[in-house]
Amino acid sequence: MKVLLLNGSTTKDGCVYRALTEVASALEEDEIKTEILQMGTEAIWDCMGCDFCHNGGNNRCVHEDMVNDWLEKVEEADGFIFGSPVYYAHPTGQFLALLDRMFYAGGEYFRFKPGAAIVTARRAGTTASLDVINKYFTDACMPVVSSTYWNMAHGNKIEEIERDLEGLQIMRNLGHNMAWMLKCLEAGKEKGLLPPKTEDQHWTNFIR
Repeated sequence: MKVLLLNGSTTKDGCVYRALTEVASALEEDEIKTEILQMGTEAIWDCMGCDFCHNGGNNRCVHEDMVNDWLEKVEEADGFIFGSPVYYAHPTGQFLALLDRMFYAGGEYFRFKPGAAIVTARRAGTTASLDVINKYFTDACMPVVSSTYWNMAHGNKIEEIERDLEGLQIMRNLGHNMAWMLKCLEAGKEKGLLPPKTEDQHWTNFIR
């Protein structure tokens, strides 16, 4: 089994990366393979709502960039950790644009696979940012993995993250919890317990 850890920071080896490596170390300890994907500084298009992905695009976005590259990895992965720094009490704009397009184009690749969000911040805005990212999971039929507190670490530099001992502990517990859930889901499949068939025939508009 394999978990993808998506770094939504433009800083390659910054605070979010440090938190993700702590989660990854716990997953690897529990014999779950990991891969950290780095968003970097590449410009990310917003979703245009063109529906190319659903009308002949085969779950690929009309824009040929890292979204399609990452979706290929998402299709094969078993679980996900999404990480972002906090900017103005919110995840980064680039990361949200990337998530909008990934979940819209390749939502079926996430279905019934566990997900978790982590954030890092100098001070505040962490719970609001977690709430934003968690909404992607609940829209995509994904089990949400929790830890022993909200999944956050505090610091403006890596050395400050290192001093947040509880934050790093939360990341390790999150990794172990993710590994446990993946193994439970795998054991269920071996016993014939498959995901339920979801209804999709109703699409209600509030204004009529």
